[in-house]
Amino acid sequence: MEQSVIQKIRNIGIVAHIDAGKTTTTERILYFTGLTRKVGEVHDGQAVMDFMKQEQERGITISSAAITTTWKDHQVNIIDTPGHIDFTLEVERSLRVLDGIVMVFCAVGGVEPQSETVWHQADRYKVPRIAFVNKLDRPGGDMLQTIDLMNEMLGANAVAFQLPIGSEEDFSGIVDLVEMKAVTYDERLAIVEGEIPEDMKEDAKRMRDKMIEKLADFDEKLMDKYLEDQPIFPEDIKPAARKAVLRLLITPVFCGSAFKNKGVRKLLDAVVDYLPSPIDRGIVLGYDRENPDVTISRKPSWKRPFSALAFKIINDNFVGQQTFVRVYSGELHSSSYIYNSTKEKRERIGRIMRIHANERKEVEVIRAGDIAALIGLKYTTTGNTLCDDEHPILLENIHYPDTVIDLKVSPTSVKERDKLGVALNKMALEDPSFKVRYDRETEETIISGMGELHLDVIVDRLKTEHSVDVEVGKPAVAFRETLSREIRHVYRLKKQTGGHGQFAHIVFRVEPNPGEGIEFVDRVTGGNIPKEYIPAVKKGFMKVVEQGLMAGYPMVDIRFTLIDGSFHPVDSSEMAFRACTELGLKSGIKKDNFQLLEPLMKIEINTPDEYMGEIIGDINRRRGNIDNMRRYRKGSQKLTGSVPLQEMFGYASVLRTLSSGRANYSMEFLRYTPMPKALQEEVAAEKREKK
Repeated sequence: MEQSVIQKIRNIGIVAHIDAGKTTTTERILYFTGLTRKVGEVHDGQAVMDFMKQEQERGITISSAAITTTWKDHQVNIIDTPGHIDFTLEVERSLRVLDGIVMVFCAVGGVEPQSETVWHQADRYKVPRIAFVNKLDRPGGDMLQTIDLMNEMLGANAVAFQLPIGSEEDFSGIVDLVEMKAVTYDERLAIVEGEIPEDMKEDAKRMRDKMIEKLADFDEKLMDKYLEDQPIFPEDIKPAARKAVLRLLITPVFCGSAFKNKGVRKLLDAVVDYLPSPIDRGIVLGYDRENPDVTISRKPSWKRPFSALAFKIINDNFVGQQTFVRVYSGELHSSSYIYNSTKEKRERIGRIMRIHANERKEVEVIRAGDIAALIGLKYTTTGNTLCDDEHPILLENIHYPDTVIDLKVSPTSVKERDKLGVALNKMALEDPSFKVRYDRETEETIISGMGELHLDVIVDRLKTEHSVDVEVGKPAVAFRETLSREIRHVYRLKKQTGGHGQFAHIVFRVEPNPGEGIEFVDRVTGGNIPKEYIPAVKKGFMKVVEQGLMAGYPMVDIRFTLIDGSFHPVDSSEMAFRACTELGLKSGIKKDNFQLLEPLMKIEINTPDEYMGEIIGDINRRRGNIDNMRRYRKGSQKLTGSVPLQEMFGYASVLRTLSSGRANYSMEFLRYTPMPKALQEEVAAEKREKK
């Protein structure tokens, strides 16, 4: 009973490049599964999954929306994710908890830059996938060319399981190569199955043979039948294809036009037939918090101890904070208690909700394989593990990318200041790729994000959702500071002002720590500095790290080693050691020991051949490099390279001018890299002037 129920769960994501039709595809799925009575459209702001005001206005998906529906006796939990690179964390954390994905490609655009990003994210989490070539009713739509691009650019081993009947405005249906039937639609959108058109029979047979030949490589029974020229039926093909998908050996490709309601129901059949259940994905591995070398496993079963991962938080005006979780094992009842092993806190579950985008249905229990929202959690944040307190486990956290762009926001009045703080804290809790800090010297609030659009949406939400009136500065690059070489220093703080004075003495070393982040090491022996003062030294170091020393930017990749020191039995205090550390770092690190780092972006540009020279020349002038060129489609090239973010403000309009509006580009953070010395001085001087 239990295993058969879990076997009929599908946790899937709909992912793709922006404007490939992900949300429209999801809306049609909701309609055909009976969850909505009316089809919502992205272009008129009525899409069910895009329920945030900013999503409806812009026609893009920002926040991954979770929804539960059913198809052919299967429970399908769907997460609709953004396509814009600025919201890549939404895709990242969704892939972390999904069992399979439907990758949507535009039949006209083919494999676009963000398609590759999402594909490689899915590779990192080893998520099985099927593909849906959408918009075949559009001029220039070409399914077979898209499959060729998938194989060439993604190494997808993509195999056509369907063929389109007609093209562009004459697209009328699909040929199902598994069943060898034509699927068309009557005036009421009902599926009509019939004979394959005469002019397509030869192509259909050839493509079916190609599909079977590919699948036979991974299935002995099918191979035997194929070699012996025996008849091959759908019941031979489907198990072989499912097995190959689960092992990430092939990507079955389906086709249609979601906007015209064609191909979506067959795509749902494919989700059920080929994508994995939680049982197919198998055990999940975690580790013991007390002993990280000890691996712990959880089998997808109701009877095992409870384990789940919190992958998203949404603050709602009506029910408060909703914490979305993916359950890996066991079961959880409403009004019960649970253990957050990441924070080492006990949490009480108020209510459990199944979510229909912005609508909710309360349930009493969730079990292994489910995705749902928990109401009432106080301490849990994105990436935390929830588990049975008698059987603790710590699951792998979610990878968070670095922020690359800063924006100053100021309340317009004292009254708005408190509202601004509350609103920003709520949004930072919802979105770990969004950071907030307060610069005490300039008394400015600085927000950081993944790109201009990301921060634009944050500011929009501040004004509309949270009713905070703010003034906004210009976007600025989020530089970082680090050290260029090791420094050893001794600093003694001694102040006497009558009564108790202040005394602290430290000997320390600070050095570059490439790729390892910020590290604090205590090497004091013999009690020369009492243990109770060591945390104060660390606090002083961390304060300097947050505020920076050269130009006021946060510091990265530095190791601080406390070697020795001394104290006074009366005049020493935590405050004295904290101040001593701050002053010691400021006096010990000179200007020529610094290195300013800037975000380097990976850039991909799709351009017609005739504009390549000018575009490459322009990127070189921006201190960038193009290091790879390959065919994108006939007459077009994909250029891949890197360029400093500082040089890329306003690039969209420049690219439009250079290419007569025919080229497009995508950027994502690659790494922080040292700035040229001359520019470093310029940036530091500009920052000091503003202060």
